[in-house]
Amino acid sequence: MTPAHAGLHFVIRALGGLVLGGMLVACAPEPAPLLVTEPLPDLPEPVSNNAVALAGPDEAPVVVSLMGLAAGKTWRDVHARAYLFGGEEPGWTRLPNVPGPGGRLAGTAIGLRDAVILFGGYTVAEDDSEVSVARVQRLDLATRTWTELAPMPVPVDDSVSLGYGDRYIYLVSGWHDSGNVNLVQVYDLVEDRWFQATPWPGPPLFGHAGGIVGETLVVCDGVGIESRLNERRRFVAIAACYIGRIDPENPSRIDWRRLPHHGGPPLYRMAATGSAARGEVVFVGGSDNPYNYDGVGYDGKPSEPSARMFAWNLETETWRELGRLPEPTMDHRGLLALDDGFVVVGGMRAGQAVSPGQFRIRPAD
Repeated sequence: MTPAHAGLHFVIRALGGLVLGGMLVACAPEPAPLLVTEPLPDLPEPVSNNAVALAGPDEAPVVVSLMGLAAGKTWRDVHARAYLFGGEEPGWTRLPNVPGPGGRLAGTAIGLRDAVILFGGYTVAEDDSEVSVARVQRLDLATRTWTELAPMPVPVDDSVSLGYGDRYIYLVSGWHDSGNVNLVQVYDLVEDRWFQATPWPGPPLFGHAGGIVGETLVVCDGVGIESRLNERRRFVAIAACYIGRIDPENPSRIDWRRLPHHGGPPLYRMAATGSAARGEVVFVGGSDNPYNYDGVGYDGKPSEPSARMFAWNLETETWRELGRLPEPTMDHRGLLALDDGFVVVGGMRAGQAVSPGQFRIRPAD
């Protein structure tokens, strides 16, 4: 084994872990300590709003990045390229493009031991019109081929996908063509079919974030629609968090309740995941100014990323500040949970700069 391969082997072995994984606002949190982050090999190109997943067996996991937005940040820069980090080859490997008529943004992915399941996203036309995509696609890690699965009953993008019990994947709320939906759509991996679960209890959202530990889901913030008399509707940030518990006897039933807010402003497109090892749902980055895909806010002001990292602890039922990133980040579709930390892939940094960066965060506690 060459030194380069040995270093890669060390990095990838460190990525082992689980694969499939109301308006009550708290006071602003106290400043948290600066986190130490560990850079990992950059993506072959800058990419943001990309679907990401940690997949493969525990002893040989891989990171997968699918679709997204390239550095130019125009409709022409929305692409279908796919990359894999890890396995037998050092660095990043180009995969076959995600099948479809073109690139997509705001898709979401779930990693399995032998595959990655990709859900939806939206296309962007030259006139900036956007269409939500119903496609559900499976990437086989061994053959590196794509197959089509049962499409979403209601196509959504900017949704939250959460895997439960090695069988069910929950898509929570999200955007459908011209508005948000309050649906919780559930995909059955075994039967390749969909059913509806208990609807989302709060305002329908897009750009929210969340994670799952066991049968417990935690989802926060995002963007809702405010309708006004004789005026155009507008997009508004929603400061709200909810916890849901799936009924193990009936996976279509979720007992939802509202949580106290995490403190500080609501955040849009955070990276988030559940960590069974920590007993927490962890949130990283995001922006306090909701924005269009190019990073410019719906209010016309450029959006900037957050450096916050915080978590809802399932045992103590409290929010905890985990620290501040040395480099703030936003525009994420997921966070990858590790044995002793988390990996962020791509996204936007300060100045709405699309980044190729991949880094690992290890909270001190």
